Amino acid sequence: MTDARQPLLKVRDLKVTFGKGSHAVSAVAGVSFDVYEGETLGLVGESGCGKSTTGKALMRIVEPSSGSIELDGADLAGLKKGGRQLRNIRTRMQMIFQDPISSLNPRRRVKDIVAEPLDCWKTVTGHDRDVLVSDLLSKVGIDPAVYGNRYARQFSGGQCQRISIARSLAMRPKLLICDEMVSALDVSVQAQILNLLEDLKAEYGLTLLFIAHDLAVVKNVSDRVAVMYLGKICEIGPADALYEAPAHPYTKFLLGAALEADPDSPMNAQVLEGEPPSPMNPPSGCRFRTRCPNATEKCASEEPQPQEVAPGHQVSCHYPLSITRK
Repeated sequence: MTDARQPLLKVRDLKVTFGKGSHAVSAVAGVSFDVYEGETLGLVGESGCGKSTTGKALMRIVEPSSGSIELDGADLAGLKKGGRQLRNIRTRMQMIFQDPISSLNPRRRVKDIVAEPLDCWKTVTGHDRDVLVSDLLSKVGIDPAVYGNRYARQFSGGQCQRISIARSLAMRPKLLICDEMVSALDVSVQAQILNLLEDLKAEYGLTLLFIAHDLAVVKNVSDRVAVMYLGKICEIGPADALYEAPAHPYTKFLLGAALEADPDSPMNAQVLEGEPPSPMNPPSGCRFRTRCPNATEKCASEEPQPQEVAPGHQVSCHYPLSITRK
Protein backbone atom coordinates (compact mmCIF):
# COMPACT_ATOMS: atom_id res chain seq x y z
CA MET A 1 0.00 0.00 0.00
CA THR A 2 1.53 3.29 -1.15
CA ASP A 3 0.88 6.49 0.80
CA ALA A 4 -0.79 9.02 -1.52
CA ARG A 5 0.59 11.98 0.43
CA GLN A 6 3.63 13.87 -0.81
CA PRO A 7 6.46 13.73 1.73
CA LEU A 8 7.98 16.96 3.03
CA LEU A 9 11.30 15.15 3.50
CA LYS A 10 12.34 12.28 1.24
CA VAL A 11 15.55 10.39 2.03
CA ARG A 12 16.84 7.73 -0.36
CA ASP A 13 19.82 5.40 0.12
CA LEU A 14 21.62 7.82 2.44
CA LYS A 15 25.14 6.69 3.33
CA VAL A 16 27.73 8.23 5.63
CA THR A 17 31.21 6.73 5.81
CA PHE A 18 34.04 8.01 7.97
CA GLY A 19 37.62 7.20 6.98
CA LYS A 20 38.90 5.25 4.00
CA GLY A 21 40.05 1.79 3.08
CA SER A 22 40.44 -0.67 5.94
CA HIS A 23 39.74 2.11 8.43
CA ALA A 24 36.38 3.06 6.90
CA VAL A 25 33.44 3.16 9.31
CA SER A 26 29.99 2.73 7.75
CA ALA A 27 27.95 4.84 10.19
CA VAL A 28 24.87 5.09 7.94
CA ALA A 29 24.56 2.34 5.35
CA GLY A 30 21.77 3.11 2.91
CA VAL A 31 18.88 4.62 4.86
CA SER A 32 15.60 5.46 3.10
CA PHE A 33 12.45 6.98 4.60
CA ASP A 34 9.82 9.70 4.14
CA VAL A 35 8.55 12.27 6.60
CA TYR A 36 5.11 13.66 5.77
CA GLU A 37 4.02 17.20 6.50
CA GLY A 38 2.58 17.64 9.97
CA GLU A 39 3.67 14.26 11.34
CA THR A 40 6.29 13.19 13.87
CA LEU A 41 8.58 10.36 12.79
CA GLY A 42 10.46 8.74 15.67
CA LEU A 43 13.91 7.28 14.97
CA VAL A 44 15.07 4.77 17.61
CA GLY A 45 17.86 2.28 18.16
CA GLU A 46 20.67 1.46 20.55
CA SER A 47 23.70 3.71 21.00
CA GLY A 48 26.02 3.71 17.99
CA CYS A 49 23.42 2.64 15.43
CA GLY A 50 23.72 5.88 13.44
CA LYS A 51 20.63 7.84 14.56
CA SER A 52 22.38 11.13 15.34
CA THR A 53 24.67 10.82 12.31
CA THR A 54 21.57 10.47 10.13
CA GLY A 55 20.09 13.66 11.58
CA LYS A 56 23.34 15.60 11.12
CA ALA A 57 23.70 14.29 7.56
CA LEU A 58 20.21 15.60 6.73
CA MET A 59 21.37 19.06 7.84
CA ARG A 60 24.71 18.61 6.02
CA ILE A 61 26.53 19.15 9.32
CA VAL A 62 28.06 15.76 8.49
CA GLU A 63 28.61 15.26 4.78
CA PRO A 64 26.79 12.24 3.28
CA SER A 65 28.90 9.90 1.17
CA SER A 66 26.01 9.25 -1.22
CA GLY A 67 22.24 9.27 -1.49
CA SER A 68 19.59 11.97 -1.87
CA ILE A 69 17.92 14.27 0.65
CA GLU A 70 14.89 16.09 -0.73
CA LEU A 71 13.12 18.82 1.21
CA ASP A 72 10.08 20.21 -0.59
CA GLY A 73 11.47 18.74 -3.82
CA ALA A 74 14.92 20.34 -3.52
CA ASP A 75 17.84 17.90 -3.22
CA LEU A 76 20.09 19.11 -0.41
CA ALA A 77 22.69 16.39 -1.01
CA GLY A 78 23.42 17.69 -4.51
CA LEU A 79 23.99 21.32 -3.53
CA LYS A 80 27.41 22.89 -2.99
CA LYS A 81 28.55 22.88 0.62
CA GLY A 82 28.50 26.42 1.98
CA GLY A 83 26.73 27.70 -1.14
CA ARG A 84 23.93 30.26 -1.05
CA GLN A 85 21.31 27.84 -2.37
CA LEU A 86 22.00 25.28 0.36
CA ARG A 87 21.97 27.98 3.03
CA ASN A 88 18.60 29.26 1.76
CA ILE A 89 17.00 25.81 1.85
CA ARG A 90 18.37 25.01 5.29
CA THR A 91 16.39 27.86 6.81
CA ARG A 92 13.35 25.60 6.31
CA MET A 93 14.81 22.95 8.62
CA GLN A 94 16.40 23.39 12.03
CA MET A 95 18.05 21.06 14.52
CA ILE A 96 17.79 20.87 18.31
CA PHE A 97 20.80 19.13 19.82
CA GLN A 98 21.21 16.66 22.67
CA ASP A 99 23.29 18.86 24.98
CA PRO A 100 21.28 22.06 25.45
CA ILE A 101 24.03 23.96 27.27
CA SER A 102 26.93 23.37 24.88
CA SER A 103 24.71 24.17 21.87
CA LEU A 104 24.34 27.78 23.09
CA ASN A 105 27.07 30.41 22.70
CA PRO A 106 28.42 31.08 26.24
CA ARG A 107 29.51 34.60 25.28
CA ARG A 108 26.17 35.85 24.08
CA ARG A 109 23.08 36.88 26.00
CA VAL A 110 19.94 34.81 25.60
CA LYS A 111 18.04 37.42 23.61
CA ASP A 112 20.96 37.69 21.17
CA ILE A 113 21.21 33.91 20.82
CA VAL A 114 17.55 33.71 19.77
CA ALA A 115 17.98 36.73 17.48
CA GLU A 116 21.10 35.41 15.74
CA PRO A 117 19.28 33.73 12.81
CA LEU A 118 17.27 36.93 12.25
CA ASP A 119 20.46 39.02 12.30
CA CYS A 120 22.20 36.69 9.85
CA TRP A 121 19.38 36.79 7.31
CA LYS A 122 18.07 40.32 8.02
CA THR A 123 14.51 39.02 7.79
CA VAL A 124 13.33 41.18 10.69
CA THR A 125 15.16 44.22 12.04
CA GLY A 126 14.82 47.00 14.60
CA HIS A 127 11.80 47.07 16.87
CA ASP A 128 10.09 44.20 15.04
CA ARG A 129 13.13 42.00 15.71
CA ASP A 130 13.04 42.73 19.43
CA VAL A 131 9.30 42.05 19.61
CA LEU A 132 9.70 38.72 17.79
CA VAL A 133 12.55 37.62 20.07
CA SER A 134 10.53 38.50 23.16
CA ASP A 135 7.52 36.64 21.77
CA LEU A 136 9.59 33.50 21.06
CA LEU A 137 11.12 33.49 24.54
CA SER A 138 7.68 33.97 26.09
CA LYS A 139 6.23 31.06 24.09
CA VAL A 140 8.84 28.67 25.50
CA GLY A 141 8.32 29.88 29.08
CA ILE A 142 11.31 32.24 29.43
CA ASP A 143 10.43 35.76 30.62
CA PRO A 144 12.39 38.07 28.25
CA ALA A 145 12.23 41.04 30.64
CA VAL A 146 13.80 39.05 33.49
CA TYR A 147 16.08 36.59 31.69
CA GLY A 148 16.78 38.11 28.27
CA ASN A 149 20.11 39.66 29.32
CA ARG A 150 21.45 36.56 31.06
CA TYR A 151 23.95 34.01 29.72
CA ALA A 152 23.44 30.29 29.10
CA ARG A 153 25.54 29.31 32.14
CA GLN A 154 22.94 30.98 34.35
CA PHE A 155 20.19 28.56 33.27
CA SER A 156 19.35 24.95 34.03
CA GLY A 157 19.47 22.25 31.33
CA GLY A 158 15.71 22.39 30.84
CA GLN A 159 15.74 26.18 30.48
CA CYS A 160 18.61 25.98 27.98
CA GLN A 161 16.61 23.50 25.92
CA ARG A 162 13.68 25.93 25.91
CA ILE A 163 16.02 28.64 24.62
CA SER A 164 17.28 26.25 21.92
CA ILE A 165 13.69 25.63 20.83
CA ALA A 166 13.01 29.38 20.66
CA ARG A 167 16.10 29.88 18.51
CA SER A 168 15.09 27.04 16.18
CA LEU A 169 11.70 28.70 15.55
CA ALA A 170 13.10 32.13 14.67
CA MET A 171 13.17 31.42 10.93
CA ARG A 172 9.75 29.68 10.94
CA PRO A 173 11.07 26.32 9.69
CA LYS A 174 8.89 23.55 8.30
CA LEU A 175 10.95 20.69 9.74
CA LEU A 176 12.57 20.27 13.17
CA ILE A 177 15.17 17.54 13.73
CA CYS A 178 15.22 16.78 17.46
CA ASP A 179 18.38 14.86 18.33
CA GLU A 180 18.00 13.25 21.77
CA MET A 181 16.64 16.59 22.96
CA VAL A 182 15.31 15.34 26.31
CA SER A 183 17.78 12.55 27.14
CA ALA A 184 19.94 14.81 29.35
CA LEU A 185 16.98 16.16 31.33
CA ASP A 186 15.16 14.99 34.46
CA VAL A 187 11.96 13.00 33.86
CA SER A 188 9.70 15.81 35.12
CA VAL A 189 11.50 18.34 32.91
CA GLN A 190 11.27 15.94 29.95
CA ALA A 191 7.49 15.96 30.22
CA GLN A 192 7.40 19.77 30.28
CA ILE A 193 9.62 20.04 27.20
CA LEU A 194 7.65 17.41 25.28
CA ASN A 195 4.33 19.09 26.09
CA LEU A 196 5.81 22.42 24.99
CA LEU A 197 7.01 20.85 21.74
CA GLU A 198 3.56 19.42 21.00
CA ASP A 199 1.94 22.84 21.58
CA LEU A 200 4.46 24.58 19.33
CA LYS A 201 4.08 21.89 16.66
CA ALA A 202 0.36 22.63 16.45
CA GLU A 203 0.81 26.42 16.57
CA TYR A 204 3.59 26.63 13.98
CA GLY A 205 2.53 23.71 11.77
CA LEU A 206 5.80 21.86 12.33
CA THR A 207 6.95 18.49 11.07
CA LEU A 208 9.29 16.57 13.39
CA LEU A 209 12.01 13.96 13.07
CA PHE A 210 12.38 12.86 16.71
CA ILE A 211 15.60 10.96 17.38
CA ALA A 212 15.78 9.17 20.74
CA HIS A 213 16.56 5.92 22.51
CA ASP A 214 13.77 6.21 25.11
CA LEU A 215 11.06 3.98 23.65
CA ALA A 216 8.29 5.28 25.92
CA VAL A 217 8.98 8.89 24.92
CA VAL A 218 9.09 8.01 21.23
CA LYS A 219 5.77 6.15 21.37
CA ASN A 220 4.03 9.08 23.06
CA VAL A 221 5.18 11.75 20.61
CA SER A 222 5.41 9.87 17.29
CA ASP A 223 2.90 9.09 14.57
CA ARG A 224 5.28 6.60 12.96
CA VAL A 225 8.48 4.98 14.24
CA ALA A 226 11.61 3.82 12.38
CA VAL A 227 13.93 1.33 14.11
CA MET A 228 17.63 1.50 13.24
CA TYR A 229 20.33 -1.13 13.71
CA LEU A 230 23.98 -0.81 12.73
CA GLY A 231 23.42 1.92 10.16
CA LYS A 232 20.26 0.52 8.56
CA ILE A 233 16.52 0.85 9.15
CA CYS A 234 15.15 -2.59 9.94
CA GLU A 235 11.50 -1.65 10.54
CA ILE A 236 9.22 1.34 10.07
CA GLY A 237 5.50 1.69 10.69
CA PRO A 238 2.70 3.34 12.68
CA ALA A 239 3.74 3.77 16.31
CA ASP A 240 0.86 1.83 17.89
CA ALA A 241 1.07 -1.05 15.42
CA LEU A 242 4.86 -1.35 15.70
CA TYR A 243 4.79 -1.38 19.51
CA GLU A 244 1.90 -3.85 19.71
CA ALA A 245 3.15 -6.27 17.05
CA PRO A 246 6.80 -5.76 16.06
CA ALA A 247 7.71 -7.58 12.86
CA HIS A 248 11.51 -7.55 13.21
CA PRO A 249 13.28 -9.67 15.86
CA TYR A 250 15.47 -6.71 16.85
CA THR A 251 12.43 -4.49 17.43
CA LYS A 252 10.93 -7.21 19.61
CA PHE A 253 14.09 -7.41 21.73
CA LEU A 254 14.36 -3.62 21.92
CA LEU A 255 10.79 -3.33 23.22
CA GLY A 256 11.22 -6.31 25.52
CA ALA A 257 14.26 -4.73 27.17
CA ALA A 258 12.28 -1.67 28.29
CA LEU A 259 11.26 -1.86 31.95
CA GLU A 260 7.79 -0.76 33.04
CA ALA A 261 7.48 2.08 35.55
CA ASP A 262 5.49 -0.14 37.90
CA PRO A 263 7.05 -1.58 41.09
CA ASP A 264 4.55 -4.46 41.03
CA SER A 265 5.30 -5.56 37.47
CA PRO A 266 7.48 -8.70 37.09
CA MET A 267 11.15 -8.24 36.11
CA ASN A 268 10.88 -10.07 32.81
CA ALA A 269 12.93 -7.78 30.57
CA GLN A 270 14.39 -9.58 27.54
CA VAL A 271 18.13 -9.24 27.15
CA LEU A 272 19.71 -9.35 23.70
CA GLU A 273 22.81 -11.53 23.74
CA GLY A 274 26.16 -10.34 22.43
CA GLU A 275 27.55 -7.01 21.35
CA PRO A 276 26.71 -5.19 18.10
CA PRO A 277 29.20 -5.98 15.32
CA SER A 278 31.75 -3.35 14.38
CA PRO A 279 30.61 -0.90 11.65
CA MET A 280 34.15 -1.26 10.28
CA ASN A 281 33.41 -4.90 9.47
CA PRO A 282 29.62 -5.45 9.36
CA PRO A 283 28.25 -8.97 8.82
CA SER A 284 27.26 -10.11 5.36
CA GLY A 285 23.58 -10.33 4.48
CA CYS A 286 21.42 -9.21 7.37
CA ARG A 287 23.38 -7.09 9.83
CA PHE A 288 21.37 -8.43 12.78
CA ARG A 289 21.94 -12.12 11.98
CA THR A 290 24.87 -12.55 14.41
CA ARG A 291 22.51 -11.81 17.33
CA CYS A 292 19.25 -13.12 15.88
CA PRO A 293 17.83 -16.42 17.20
CA ASN A 294 15.97 -17.00 13.91
CA ALA A 295 18.96 -16.56 11.56
CA THR A 296 19.57 -19.09 8.77
CA GLU A 297 22.09 -19.45 5.94
CA LYS A 298 19.85 -17.24 3.81
CA CYS A 299 20.33 -14.41 6.32
CA ALA A 300 24.10 -14.66 5.86
CA SER A 301 24.07 -14.74 2.06
CA GLU A 302 21.23 -12.34 1.16
CA GLU A 303 20.55 -8.86 2.46
CA PRO A 304 16.83 -8.55 3.31
CA GLN A 305 14.88 -5.91 1.40
CA PRO A 306 11.97 -3.90 2.85
CA GLN A 307 8.64 -5.68 2.54
CA GLU A 308 5.19 -4.55 3.63
CA VAL A 309 3.62 -6.69 6.36
CA ALA A 310 0.65 -4.36 6.97
CA PRO A 311 -0.55 -1.05 5.50
CA GLY A 312 2.28 1.45 6.02
CA HIS A 313 4.31 -1.10 8.01
CA GLN A 314 7.58 -2.28 6.41
CA VAL A 315 10.25 -4.61 7.72
CA SER A 316 13.64 -5.68 6.35
CA CYS A 317 13.73 -9.32 7.40
CA HIS A 318 13.61 -12.65 5.58
CA TYR A 319 11.39 -14.08 8.32
CA PRO A 320 9.15 -11.34 9.74
CA LEU A 321 7.56 -12.19 13.07
CA SER A 322 4.08 -11.35 11.79
CA ILE A 323 4.37 -13.88 8.95
CA THR A 324 4.39 -17.64 9.41
CA ARG A 325 7.88 -18.93 8.69
CA LYS A 326 8.06 -21.27 5.70
